[in-house]
Amino acid sequence: MTSPIRFAHVVLKTTRYREMLDWWLLALGASVRHGNDFISFISYDDEHHRLAIVNFPGLAAADRQSSGVEHFAFTFGSLDDLFAKFLELRKHGVTPYWTINHGMTLSAYYRDPDGNQVEFQVDAMSNRDADSFMNSPVFAANPIGVDVNFDDLIARRESGEAAESLLAYPLKD
Repeated sequence: MTSPIRFAHVVLKTTRYREMLDWWLLALGASVRHGNDFISFISYDDEHHRLAIVNFPGLAAADRQSSGVEHFAFTFGSLDDLFAKFLELRKHGVTPYWTINHGMTLSAYYRDPDGNQVEFQVDAMSNRDADSFMNSPVFAANPIGVDVNFDDLIARRESGEAAESLLAYPLKD
């Protein structure tokens, strides 16, 4: 079976063009590669665009009870990078609605101005270990994960606790 070599980009249509563009630029630490009053192509890496925002002023509001995309996920290079983004966004009044240890990732979930859900995560284990974890009885018993408090984790990190300890899946007694 032939598969693509990578995921390229997402295009979001909105009635809140400027607000959405500003939010995504901040959230991703991105820049506009090309933009006008109708569309902006943005990226945070070497891809020509990872996200495009399109201005459609006449759209109806999204029905949150309809099927569709649940969330987008972006992986950070380290626990410290994820915590830095959490603190940076909070300085701008952007806070996650959920922080969780999924076992294979530690994640913070946000909503953009249109309500699209975005997961910022860091890998907590190798792909091989993640595959094993996802096939374990621990994961089968709770495939969602355990809620965590990023402020507590950041305080522990700042006091010198190792990243590996903070990323470890918190098993319940």
